[in-house]
Parts: sequence; C-alpha cells; structure tokens
Amino acid sequence: MKLPPADSALGRLMANLPRCGRVDWIGLRPARGVPMVAVEAVVAELGGGLVGDRYKGGSGKRDVTLIQAEHLPVIAALSGHARVLPALLRRNLVVSGLPLIALKGRRFRIGEALLEGTDPCDPCSRMEQALGPGGYNAMRGMGGLCARILEGGTIRLGDAVTALAFDTATEPGTA
Repeated sequence: MKLPPADSALGRLMANLPRCGRVDWIGLRPARGVPMVAVEAVVAELGGGLVGDRYKGGSGKRDVTLIQAEHLPVIAALSGHARVLPALLRRNLVVSGLPLIALKGRRFRIGEALLEGTDPCDPCSRMEQALGPGGYNAMRGMGGLCARILEGGTIRLGDAVTALAFDTATEPGTA
C-alpha cells in the first residue's frame, strides 16, 4: 500500500493516532481443526511467523493476525451471542486501544517485534460454523489485520502496540 506523502494533509491525518494500543490476548493455532491455545508470550520470527502457530513459515503477508478488542462485542451482537471468545475467531493477537485499520501499510512495534500491517484479515467460511448462520457476515469489516514480521522478538500480554512515525526514506513494503 502506497501511503500519501508524510507532509500532505492526508499523510498528517493518517499519522496521527490518539494513543498506543495494548495486547490483551495471544493465541496460537497448533494444527488445522484444533482449538487455539492461549499463551502469555510468543516469539515472532523473521520470515517464519509465530513459533508454535501452524501458519509459521507461510506467505509472509500473514505472519501474524490481529483483531481489535473493541470489535468483539459488536461481532457477538451481530451473530446473536452474549459474548465471543477470542479463540473462536482464530486470530493471533487481540489488541485494544487503537484502530487496527490505521496500521495497514504501516510499521508498528509490539514488544520486541517490528511488524508491518499488510492486508485486512477477512473472515473465512469457518466463521459460519464457529458463530452460527450469518457468522461470516457478522465479522465482515471487523476481521482485523494481517501483518508481516520485519524484526523478530518476543510479544507478551500487556505489551504496547506502538505505530512508528512515517519514514519517507523507507517506505512500508520495501523491507
């Protein structure tokens, strides 16, 4: 994704986030079709994804999947549930406190790891089974963000999610 020039009006708006976010939940998918495992910390490996996740070593655009904590009650309401547990939605990280969509095409740090938001994390057909009829549509637009790992390191519960300043010398997507 090509970002607008940092000194443009749109560039300044896109660079302005009100605060840092926070990691509220971490989950790994150890194998296809098995429940996610909640962990307190995970190692993100450059070119490899998250240690212990079945997608480790995947496409490189989807090393880590994130979902916004503030969307969980909305997804629950739209799918007819009182509450939706993060493991049901099969994303690696639940993040609160900042709009994940603002990290698309942008670099950000979580704990020791440096990530870059690549694409929206659209729901898959499994959400019909997980959430019931209409589950796929309940998640549309709120499925989160995919990210690639640019620098490895440990990510822990409670770690800050900090968007980095736009760097015109190193445009996102070139690392």
